Amino acid sequence: MKSELWRVHRLGERPRHKYEEAVVRYLKEQARMSDYANLVRHLRHFGTYFAGRYLDSITAAEILAALPDKLYRGERTGIPTVATRNRYLGTLRSMLYRAAGKWEWLERAPKLPEEREDNKRIRWITQEEAQRLIRAINTEWLRDVTAFGFATGLRQANIIGLEWSQLDLVARRAWIHPDQAKARKPIGVPLNHEAVALIRKQIGRHSRFVFVRNGNPIVSWDRDQWVAACARANIENFRFHDVRHTWASWHVQRGTPLERLKELGGWASYDMVLRYAHLAPDHLARHADAVTLWSQDAPESSVTGLKAV
Repeated sequence: MKSELWRVHRLGERPRHKYEEAVVRYLKEQARMSDYANLVRHLRHFGTYFAGRYLDSITAAEILAALPDKLYRGERTGIPTVATRNRYLGTLRSMLYRAAGKWEWLERAPKLPEEREDNKRIRWITQEEAQRLIRAINTEWLRDVTAFGFATGLRQANIIGLEWSQLDLVARRAWIHPDQAKARKPIGVPLNHEAVALIRKQIGRHSRFVFVRNGNPIVSWDRDQWVAACARANIENFRFHDVRHTWASWHVQRGTPLERLKELGGWASYDMVLRYAHLAPDHLARHADAVTLWSQDAPESSVTGLKAV
């Protein structure tokens, strides 16, 4: 230890820090994040590989090799999707970038490229199916959280982490702080009458959090109960995040402009909203007749010039 301190002060070498030190500091700084539980899960996973290791000894190749090949309790079963692996990678990348930048613990952070994700079709359900799902949920807290998701389009973490200080029921709005938002930008959330009614229903249950489970903050998601409710409602392949897709799809189908939907949903880029554009073809209908084969007002030659084959 003395020799290491001497090298730091006399030779100007950077002090070395271990993986656990970085995890403790990072989680302390991220304590208010809405996805804090996920951060803990991700870093605990990597800890099985890198505990006791100095940060500057951990290579990009080792990190990529340590990505999960199976899912843990509380997550979906089976092989993790590319998106899930990228979320694990993103958490560790964020911590290492902070160690190299803000903390000045590393000379540079390893480059950790994400795996390419396939753009699959959006999963959404009809209003009748959503009502059926709500009725199939046995517990009140999960029923209210789900209904609030359909009413606002908020992400799961933002709903279960919503605090009374983030609400103005008179103005019928809520807001998500930048450190709670996926895009790291504040989100203003207008509340419709259904959302307001659900919030008023929670008054008096907890002094800080709006939605609680048996009087306590919701610290983990009950996947088993969710899957069981979907099965009872005869709805297949439907995650809670698909509630957000459903909310956005309903908006587009009912005429909400895409640029307004981007603001309502707090998406960072317009490209994310374009995933729903195909659900609103009505704005293109008036242009469909611009080019036709047998149009009555087409030039004479365009019709008479055709020959039978």
